Amino acid sequence: MSEGDSSGDAIHGKPSTVGRFFTQIGQVYQSLLDRSTPYGIVRWIATFVCGAIYMIRVYILQGWYIVTYALGIYHLNLFIAFLSPKVDPSLMEDSDDGPALPTKQNEEFRPFIRRLPEFKFWHSATKGIVVAMVCTFFDAFNVPVFWPILVMYFIMLFCITMKRQIKHMVKYRYLPFTHGKRTYKGKEESTKAFAS
Repeated sequence: MSEGDSSGDAIHGKPSTVGRFFTQIGQVYQSLLDRSTPYGIVRWIATFVCGAIYMIRVYILQGWYIVTYALGIYHLNLFIAFLSPKVDPSLMEDSDDGPALPTKQNEEFRPFIRRLPEFKFWHSATKGIVVAMVCTFFDAFNVPVFWPILVMYFIMLFCITMKRQIKHMVKYRYLPFTHGKRTYKGKEESTKAFAS
């Protein structure tokens, strides 16, 4: 895209003030995201705090249950994508288009590549909470519903979806969670220097 193709450009090809403002905002936002990348635990703690603030707000206001239900479904879909491999082994059993998970004992090891990486999972989950929080400021999203039915339906949907995902993991023998690289201990040194 050339310099004059942006929708925020003025007639003479120079960026307009509004276009420059939103470009700067986007650059600052991207810079903050880039700097937060190595701090995974801190990012998730901040997301859980935002989620807790949202839940407290919904509890105090006694409304916006449809928004909360939609947020729960969105987070469930993100979580399933986070647990799923990038290349589904059930679709790629015979094809050799890229890295796939080993399905037999004698196949070589291939690392687990997620369909949704952790950073994108965190970013999408946080944006979902922020959007849901903004929705609680508008009465148009406060649709009156009987919330216990939504809770039961969400629990049922969660259980069915996770059961299907766990069966898929067992069938194709993959575990989406790793706690670091395996380390092997070598032989202990039998000759020790003696201090005299």
